[in-house]
Amino acid sequence: MNIYDLDAIVFTLGGLLLLVPVVIVALRQRGKTQRVEAQLARDQDYRRLTELAVTTQELTDHELTDIAAQLSDMRSRVESMERTLKDVE
Repeated sequence: MNIYDLDAIVFTLGGLLLLVPVVIVALRQRGKTQRVEAQLARDQDYRRLTELAVTTQELTDHELTDIAAQLSDMRSRVESMERTLKDVE
């Protein structure tokens, strides 16, 4: 075995020993980045869902207000008709 072969082996192993931690750190950081991106996407979905729920609740509240007004109007008309029928009797 030649000394140059031994130098090449040491150089290659040294390079690998320096490269492996860099690759491991890069992979871990990529994983963390993907988790954060997934969390942000989930948060945006929840925000949209919340906005939709609030909008739906506001529309429902508006419709209930209209129904209550119509019911009140009908109640006053029925009472008026009852008074008219009592007067006729």
